[in-house]
Amino acid sequence: MDIVKIDNSLVQKLIAEQFPQWQSLPIHPVAQSGWDNRTFHLGEEMVIRLPSDKKYEPQIEKEYQWLPWLSKQLSFQITQPIALGKPSSDYPLHWSINRWIEGKTASRQNIHDKKGFAKALGKCLKEFQSLDATDGPLAGAHNFYRGSSLKAYDHEMQVAIPKIKNVHEQRLAVSLWRRALSSEWRLKPVWVHGDIAVGNILIRHGRLCAIIDFGQLAIGDPACDLVIAWNFFSGKEREVFKNAIQLDNETWTRALGWAFWKTLCWPIKGANVKEILHEIYTDYDAIKINAL
Repeated sequence: MDIVKIDNSLVQKLIAEQFPQWQSLPIHPVAQSGWDNRTFHLGEEMVIRLPSDKKYEPQIEKEYQWLPWLSKQLSFQITQPIALGKPSSDYPLHWSINRWIEGKTASRQNIHDKKGFAKALGKCLKEFQSLDATDGPLAGAHNFYRGSSLKAYDHEMQVAIPKIKNVHEQRLAVSLWRRALSSEWRLKPVWVHGDIAVGNILIRHGRLCAIIDFGQLAIGDPACDLVIAWNFFSGKEREVFKNAIQLDNETWTRALGWAFWKTLCWPIKGANVKEILHEIYTDYDAIKINAL
């Protein structure tokens, strides 16, 4: 539930008070607003993001601190903050104004070449992970442990796995989860987006044009950024993605754990959970065979 009623009237008042140079620009909600923030167009070239709850406020401040630097290092477009709004009596949290990036959220319908998209996304993530992560925000509570250990979500899985009715599937689930928990990222922390999902990837003219919404940004284990391999890509597309990003088998084992947790506990609306789980179990069987 929103901390206050976030609507056009509130946003217009905030702009008039804090950024009067833009108060004449039209304001209206974006077509698809996320869970963490309420988002509004400001004219044709800017977008306003207001956290829906106090727990999401650090995301705004973190983006404002890090994205200007990150955007200069990357060859692809990402969110670009323009201004940081201050808490007030009308709205008690920090909020942001970012540059609007034209594009549609990714879907299987608007991507012309699925394998080409998989390769492009893999290369983008590889480039992102290669940037200097010195002094970056270490994964933890501020980003809901994305990039940290899967153990942060073990309590949820201990509730979810026993609910699996098929005995064979439940045993497989227990084995998969234990295997994922036993693996660790042993290299230096790398940059992690934290929520690489189709809703945060923009498509223009059938191709990837930008990655947005860095609220879960941190440095840590990149495995959490690979969940899209199962909840969006098919088998051959997944292989293209894997080859492009070039991470070790242990990281892919943890990624499988992240995908399993996400699918069991927080499935994407409209997703074919049964089909995704089948893909996850199939890949886990392959991991077990290769380990023999």
